[in-house]
Amino acid sequence: MGFYTDCVHAGQSPDEKTGAVITPIFQTSTYKQDGIGKHRGYEYARTANPTREALERNVAALERGKHGLAYASGMAATDTILRLCGPADEIVVTHNVYGGTYRLFAMVLQQYGLVFRFVDTADLREVERALTPKTKLVYLESPTNPMLRVTDIRAVADMAHAIGARVCVDNTFMSPYLQTPLELGADIVVHSTTKFLNGHSDMVGGIVVLNDDATAQRLRFLQNAVGAVPGPMDCFLALRGTKTLAVRMRQHEENARTLARFLAGHKGLASVNYPGLPDHPHHELAKKQARGFGAIISFDVGSLERADRVLRSVRLFTLAESLGGVESLISHPASMTHGSVPEADRAKLGVTPGLLRISVGIEDAADLQADLDSALR
Repeated sequence: MGFYTDCVHAGQSPDEKTGAVITPIFQTSTYKQDGIGKHRGYEYARTANPTREALERNVAALERGKHGLAYASGMAATDTILRLCGPADEIVVTHNVYGGTYRLFAMVLQQYGLVFRFVDTADLREVERALTPKTKLVYLESPTNPMLRVTDIRAVADMAHAIGARVCVDNTFMSPYLQTPLELGADIVVHSTTKFLNGHSDMVGGIVVLNDDATAQRLRFLQNAVGAVPGPMDCFLALRGTKTLAVRMRQHEENARTLARFLAGHKGLASVNYPGLPDHPHHELAKKQARGFGAIISFDVGSLERADRVLRSVRLFTLAESLGGVESLISHPASMTHGSVPEADRAKLGVTPGLLRISVGIEDAADLQADLDSALR
């Protein structure tokens, strides 16, 4: 089916018992069994829940994958993927990765013997130098948070597969409406469903999508064993969100393009980062491997003092963590999303004290532009 149709229908059908058009919220922790070893496909809600399964099937279809597994957060999803690796295994990671991912890898999982190599995966030569016979996973974020650098997913997948390594892509920024990494050669896709998939800033969750049966079986075992699963209400909210994903993303991106052009023409900014701008270093690659450029823009106002003035002056943009909701948000990466990244590393990445990141919502673009213009002035 087409993408718009899959958003509304994939993985779901009217409830057999009641005819309910919308997947019910199965708010239960356990299920009646008919005898020893005899149940109706459900035993305990940590293991399986019909509302969760509908979300998993839906997002898997949108990502053009076979298996979907939902988690309590995007970080829980990422943590479970890393459990496919063991001590002394090497993981090559996009160096400008989300700060929470950096924190998990460098400050939690590293102590268990995993070896992380943070490199600029937008530079294929750096990826090639980082790969070794011990590399088990390449973890990509493309575009990156918050510098919006783009990695050639197919080229990296080819290099990784040549040495027997898997490739995982965090597709949160783009959503499957704009980019489907599995079709570009990636093995695993991960999302924070909190963001564009849900789109309404009212739940927290994560999801993993893949095609390989054996890996999916292992992840399903880990999902149950570790237990970091979302509740049925969160799954219901995310599933409600995916129904409007296509129409929302179309407006998100249209607004973002308008604001990116406005910011690029503003003389008071040190830099503007958005793959949709013709002078972005990865503009042609973004056009080649995605169906659009997304709704996240970052720009440098030059100093912490000026950043603070802008953040205090906006009226429509809300200063807040997160992204991907229908409302426009603005954040200060150095103190928020990337606060756990050492200052020296932030400086190398370009996450300066004056850098701001906006998640462009679906409001009228003219109103959003006027708000930014006023705040910048």
